[in-house]
Amino acid sequence: MISPQQVEAMIVAELPDAQVQVQDLTGGNDHYQVTVVSSHFAGKGLVQQHQLIYGALQQAISSQAIHALSLKTYTPEAWQAKSAS
Repeated sequence: MISPQQVEAMIVAELPDAQVQVQDLTGGNDHYQVTVVSSHFAGKGLVQQHQLIYGALQQAISSQAIHALSLKTYTPEAWQAKSAS
């Protein structure tokens, strides 16, 4: 198992400017919904954005510490527009 704080730290280690929200969906520390806002997503498609997060969490995913992962990724501009509406 991996804590929400560890998930956040792994993402921030890979994307230092990232704002990360991690929600444990089951209370078991293995099913997460993660929202990430980062300028590193600029100019990248959704699949490429998600691949960056999968890369950051590769160790936890391959060791099955994370069984399920739901991702929402935004550039700072897209996040601001979403928050304004």
